Amino acid sequence: MRLVLPYNARYIINRLQQSGYTCYAVGGCVRDSILGKEPADWDFTTSALPEEIEKVFSDCRTLNFGKQYGTIGIILDNEQYEVTTYRLDGEYSDARHPDSVSFSSSLQDDLSRRDFTVNAMAYNDTDGLVDYFNGQKDLEYGVIRCVGVATNRFAEDALRILRALRFAATLGFSIEPSTASAILSGRKMLSAIASERIREELLKLLCGKNADFVLRRYRSVFAVFIPELVGTFDFEQNTKHHNRDVYRHTVAALRNIEPDPILRTTMLFHDIGKPLSHTIDKNGVSHYRNHPILGAAMTEEILRRLAMPRLFINEVSTLIRYHDIRLKPEPVMIKKLLGELGVDTVRRLYKVQRADILAQSMYQREEKLRNQDAVESLTEQIISGGECYNLKMLDINGSDLLHIGITSGEEIGKTLQALLNMVITGELSNDKPALIAAAKAI
Repeated sequence: MRLVLPYNARYIINRLQQSGYTCYAVGGCVRDSILGKEPADWDFTTSALPEEIEKVFSDCRTLNFGKQYGTIGIILDNEQYEVTTYRLDGEYSDARHPDSVSFSSSLQDDLSRRDFTVNAMAYNDTDGLVDYFNGQKDLEYGVIRCVGVATNRFAEDALRILRALRFAATLGFSIEPSTASAILSGRKMLSAIASERIREELLKLLCGKNADFVLRRYRSVFAVFIPELVGTFDFEQNTKHHNRDVYRHTVAALRNIEPDPILRTTMLFHDIGKPLSHTIDKNGVSHYRNHPILGAAMTEEILRRLAMPRLFINEVSTLIRYHDIRLKPEPVMIKKLLGELGVDTVRRLYKVQRADILAQSMYQREEKLRNQDAVESLTEQIISGGECYNLKMLDINGSDLLHIGITSGEEIGKTLQALLNMVITGELSNDKPALIAAAKAI
């Protein structure tokens, strides 16, 4: 098999080979190249020791941030490439980093310490594909399999458990039985992994094309670092609007929305408040009043714990808080919503609501979708027509009110809001003379 290497990748390999060392592209870049995807970055493994790598590339800018583990960064055309000496890892007492590393002269030694067979392949133009663990065949059959003994690989670095699920979700692969068994038996080791590392894997996983299957099959793994999900497992909803328990509805809704991190995260948590808000009326029908408010508060806490960015948390929490709002194709209602949330958030909200409807039972589904279509259509008409729905769009501002004698900041704010409400409801046209007159009257 011959892969197409970019110029800088060939340059690094050739320069080390010309200096008497062996060097290969390795890991994810080889995997993606075989799959016909453009690699996000290129990594290399070599027989050269760190000091020898630095010497070979002495005329280039190099970084020694990972030198203790055998890694030297090389900067070419403002891009960073990592070149690492063949190595064997020692014990992993912290289930994250090896306590020690020993350099090796064997490529097979280096590949044998890697996580999955599909990531344990190396390539250069001289030797072609080097595949000691049948990674190419696992790629062909769509299988995630640990290199060697799965329990050992996960004990070395527990995040590999989540990485296996991420690869299964993003590549659409299955997980071979012994690896799957080790994932389930070792899942509690994830509790010792830093939130930032879990966050990065989780967001990639949620946006995978096979995320729904992974979330269903391995739900107990996600419960380790999101225990709040457990309450949704097998929680029957007992209402004609739903034909799935809360967790299965959640996963179905997630499948129905585009693979955007904010939208997928919103769907994962949109009904997380239902079990705690559950009541049953005298007819035996279940209700979940205020579950969006409770769910938004729970989600905010979960996302803080996972070290998500503040703006991300705010957006997801807002979408959950509003996801169950009953909208009608009425201009006043829609303009007020646009004023409260802004255009981008409202458009996201509609995607959330549509995905939610599509994951519900067939009861009134067509009616709900027709209403959703009408709401979205009217919203776009309001936006494209430049109709006023927030203070910035008013044809009057605080300076104008100062000129007519309203000097209190609080009164200016109240007056502008009153004028906006009158414009939204159609009581007043959005032109300065009419607004000035109305302000004087107020």
